[in-house]
Amino acid sequence: MTVQFNIITPDRIFLNAQGDEIILPTNIGQIGVLTDHAPLITALDIGVLFYRSQNTWTSIALMGGFALILQNNITILVNEAESANTIDLQEALQCFESARQLFSQATNSKQKVYANFALKRAQARLKVVT
Repeated sequence: MTVQFNIITPDRIFLNAQGDEIILPTNIGQIGVLTDHAPLITALDIGVLFYRSQNTWTSIALMGGFALILQNNITILVNEAESANTIDLQEALQCFESARQLFSQATNSKQKVYANFALKRAQARLKVVT
């Protein structure tokens, strides 16, 4: 039996798929979801969603949101989502280096929050394409 899941962004349904196992990036760490998982609503952090379908793992960068797990269905509402085929590796590497430099140069709390957001986003995008 599989788990049906939908990734929905503000402008479209990004993905409607099934998986044997889904790993979500929550605010307190990763959570694995198998069939017959207990009902749950959780906040999602900026990070990578992994799902396994027919022994093949696929990764998708998620830019924060929420997930509802209910009766072998997961509804994932996120600000933005990107798959490996839409991310350019060289651009992702450049964004990661820029974000890392921005983070190391942040001096006040506002700059640190912004820099941390940019770094997490760049890390997620880079992880999906590598």
